[in-house]
Amino acid sequence: MNAPVLTDQFGRRIDYLRLSVTDRCDLRCSYCIPEGFTGFEEPGHWLNFDEIERLIGAFARLGVSRIRLTGGEPLLRRDIAGLAGRIAALPGIEDLSLSTNATQLERHAHALKAAGVTRLNVSLNSLQQARVEKINGRDVLAKVMAGLAVAQDVGFAPIKLNMVALAGTNDDEIDEMVAFCMQRGFVLRLIEAMPMGDTGRNAEYLDLQPVKERLRKEFNLVETVLHGAGPARYLGTADGRFNVGFITPISQHFCQTCNRIRIAVDGTAYMCLGQDEKFEFRPLLRSGCSDAELDEAILEAINLKPERHEFNEAPQKVLRFMSMTGG
Repeated sequence: MNAPVLTDQFGRRIDYLRLSVTDRCDLRCSYCIPEGFTGFEEPGHWLNFDEIERLIGAFARLGVSRIRLTGGEPLLRRDIAGLAGRIAALPGIEDLSLSTNATQLERHAHALKAAGVTRLNVSLNSLQQARVEKINGRDVLAKVMAGLAVAQDVGFAPIKLNMVALAGTNDDEIDEMVAFCMQRGFVLRLIEAMPMGDTGRNAEYLDLQPVKERLRKEFNLVETVLHGAGPARYLGTADGRFNVGFITPISQHFCQTCNRIRIAVDGTAYMCLGQDEKFEFRPLLRSGCSDAELDEAILEAINLKPERHEFNEAPQKVLRFMSMTGG
């Protein structure tokens, strides 16, 4: 029997779901949640683990095979490893990954690996203590490094380090980050800041296209493909020992191949980071809907997915912060 295929109205296969398990975070990154923000979702509105398992199971029945746990900071959700284990055990789920700022990773890495999480993405925007404190709102560099060490010890591979490249803030550190990742065996991913909420619009946007060409020449990198469901375009060394990805929603968008949706902690599915189309699953789940009704709702939600974002044309359009959308 052929596996089911979930497609949107533009013919794109949707097989990747990013699930936010909390909108809380223990950091206040300059491009994400503003200092003093208090507009978090009420815990009573969060999907509980049974609701999450049922919803993800329905998406898996319809062809979604890759799940990424996100936030906010997902390791702040109580018993996150227990939830990961329930999702990993669902029929049809082939890949379960997690994005984290790594401040809590040292104590969670073993349990996450045992639960079935196979890959990690870790935010690390600088290797300098003072800059980490400036960008993240707290000095957490030592905690992040400790978490990365334990994650490697328990066998997570690959571990991808996500660096939001900010003009005038950390762009002079990109070569140093490349060298660090080469030495430690990490995959580096450079990300352009997106105009989401006031924080995103005020971020020091850096066009990564010139950076990509400079690194290509400086480190003798070649085009390569790396396993994963995300939008990064990769360069790597000829021997395959190092790879760097470029996530460029502004300078070179990837909307035509977008294969994902995001579900916020309250069960709201967002079809695009740069548009407002959404579908609320929580009322349906709490009304005692049948599996057939849930499947039909998912198909209806997928049909809302727009063709592309409008970050360039209308950067002021999306008022919600990234943490509200889910990673």
